[in-house]
Amino acid sequence: MRFGVAILAAGASTRMGRPKLLLPWGTGSVLAHLLEQWRQIAPAQIAVVCAKGPSPVAIELDRLKWPEDQRILNPAPEHGMFSSIQCAAAWGGWKPNLTHWAIALGDQPLVQLQTLRDLLAFASSHPGQVCQPSRQGRGRHPVVLPATALAQLRSSSAENLKQFLLTNGQSMARCEVDDPGLDLDLDVPADYERALAEQQLRDDR
Repeated sequence: MRFGVAILAAGASTRMGRPKLLLPWGTGSVLAHLLEQWRQIAPAQIAVVCAKGPSPVAIELDRLKWPEDQRILNPAPEHGMFSSIQCAAAWGGWKPNLTHWAIALGDQPLVQLQTLRDLLAFASSHPGQVCQPSRQGRGRHPVVLPATALAQLRSSSAENLKQFLLTNGQSMARCEVDDPGLDLDLDVPADYERALAEQQLRDDR
């Protein structure tokens, strides 16, 4: 099994009031942290979905020297997260021998590295199923899709990923993980403050 990773980074961060993937995290930005975290797992390919044209995320990717040919451009990110997922599904830049894709949110910096490793190991043992982590019985991100599901995504008329997963007919498997970081997305400033406080607690342990 060979995994590709699509990191969703095309949102406008309207509720945050500033680009949330550029918020300080550790010694860099949230985006830099996520890229480094996935690189430690060493999937076969990592691509970032970002808005087409000049944007703060594009400037940060330039600063991080992230290759332009590993950026998936969403021409209409105002249509929501699912439009970015479908752009990733339709992208022609994926390596031809990939078998599975992890769809990762760009605003979950608290998800632990071991959680991602456990999820990919779980997906490897359930190769024909859509796999996602679960905490306290609730499905979370990132979601791992086999090639059959990715192909269906390209032309799906679903309104969002949840609806797609419920209606596409793919078998699903959930990996129960006790990682509180799965529960916190950076949507509003208060979320960011909570995430920073939680990360500080982890660093102090």
